[in-house]
Amino acid sequence: MTWQGWTLIAIFIAILLALTKPMGMWLFAVYEGRRTPLHRVLGPVERGFYKLAGIDPNAEMGWRRYAVHMLLFNTALLLFTYAILRLQAFLPLNAPGMVNVGPDGAFNTAVSFTTNTNWQWYSGEAALSNLSQMLGLTIHNFLSAATGIALAFAFFRGFARREAGSIGNFWADCTRVTLYVLLPICVVYAIYLIAAGVPQTLDQQVVATTMEGAKQTIALGPVASQEAIKMLGTNGGGFFNANSAHPFENPDALTNLVQMLSIFVIGFGLTWCFGKAVGNTRQGWAILSAMLVLFLIGTTVAYSQEAAGNPVLHQLGVAGGNMEGKEVRFGIAASALFATVTTAASCGAVNAMHDSFTALGGLVPLFNIQLGEVVIGGVGAGIYGFLLFAILAVFVAGLMVGRTPEYVGKKIEAREVKLAVLAIAVLPLVILGGTALASVLPEGLAGPLNKGPHGFSEILYGFTSAVGNNGSAFAGLTAGTPFYNIALGIAMWLGRFFVIVPMLAIAGSLAAKKYTPETAGSFPTTGPLWVGLLVGTILILGGLTFLPSLALGPIADHLAMISGHLS
Repeated sequence: MTWQGWTLIAIFIAILLALTKPMGMWLFAVYEGRRTPLHRVLGPVERGFYKLAGIDPNAEMGWRRYAVHMLLFNTALLLFTYAILRLQAFLPLNAPGMVNVGPDGAFNTAVSFTTNTNWQWYSGEAALSNLSQMLGLTIHNFLSAATGIALAFAFFRGFARREAGSIGNFWADCTRVTLYVLLPICVVYAIYLIAAGVPQTLDQQVVATTMEGAKQTIALGPVASQEAIKMLGTNGGGFFNANSAHPFENPDALTNLVQMLSIFVIGFGLTWCFGKAVGNTRQGWAILSAMLVLFLIGTTVAYSQEAAGNPVLHQLGVAGGNMEGKEVRFGIAASALFATVTTAASCGAVNAMHDSFTALGGLVPLFNIQLGEVVIGGVGAGIYGFLLFAILAVFVAGLMVGRTPEYVGKKIEAREVKLAVLAIAVLPLVILGGTALASVLPEGLAGPLNKGPHGFSEILYGFTSAVGNNGSAFAGLTAGTPFYNIALGIAMWLGRFFVIVPMLAIAGSLAAKKYTPETAGSFPTTGPLWVGLLVGTILILGGLTFLPSLALGPIADHLAMISGHLS
């Protein structure tokens, strides 16, 4: 480890903390439906959408109606993208003549981008036309991210409202987030990326003559526009197979820093927005503090392990850290930080190959996802996932002080605790169930590149990434088979929507409750004790649930490495 590496990490966190309140204030204005400086330009567009769709943005929805509209919207988007991919060969903007995507592959991709997972079993530049990239995938990058933030707003209203029967309007929330948050930031962001050297063209390829006189076909396309929302919306799906390790997606160290910042900035802002929504911004800062503790633990472990390198190679006289699978222009610190950021935020973009990390270095991104998007988390999904754990933590705290647990003025009773447990239990049930199935079936065992513990880690990471809606991978897993396309597609759908529906039910239940003011007997939920309880609850639940699978995978891999065995 070097002082330059730690300086990068410190600068990264300092910039994000400086952006937390401004971003939170902007998000809160959108949450409340208040006018912003952009309304003069975009207000008529917003009203036009409502008129065209026949929507009354002021019509409030109960949690059931909110959930039904959200599910119908996302199902329609899934079917739309599936059709685009299946008909790709017959549609325009397909100069290289890309063939139609197969049924199982189209299903996997449509589900992947609908659920904000953006898992890709193919090389984007070799499998998809420009139309498929723009109309089939990029549209999801905006709308799946907007859906996540809209759902977070609905959950906030559950805590903030008193004796109410509604939690907002899904269509208004989704439209406002897209128009006033995602779109304007991405326009500026894409222009910056173009200036930095990221392509933005409808030409799908160009033929270059090398210095030896050979001809080389270089893939191009509307990369900058997709890259901006890929990062800001914590989507992660890359235009190119190498993702953010490709110089056309991530040209230099500065774009690398900006990309990492954009992955986290909305997640940071939503914590402040939550505090403001419930009338106490200290609540938001407490949540952010717990998130940062988890993030710093993961970053420290990943950076230290990658900087330490492989002891087997050291014995052979190859000194230094682990540079396998990493871009020299980024190095170990920026690669370890990026890996921790992208998996802490349910993004899935990568600038290094996680399959080439050391065993414990690779355990960090794996465990980040297994914690359920609570280490900063995806846009919207991170904060509402964290609040589910907060409900369990405050339940434990209530038992300790001997009274009904309360959080931000709402009593947490049996219904909320049961629903929170149901939502949280989805991840381990599907992750471990899918991994077990793939580990015994011939179709599943055909996927891993490696044998032994590392091969098991590749399968475990695949299902963890799918259920956690992350999208990154241990690249050694050959996942573009009918078995993995269908199994991972189902896992993505369950991991997204089987968490959302119980969460919305909690929001509806909380919104109907009376406000309960704090008393001397209330457990404080803003200080260091509460932050420690939150971190402990998350780590204990995650550790107890996933430790056996981690012991079979990366931990066993690490023990083999330090004993001098490589597999």
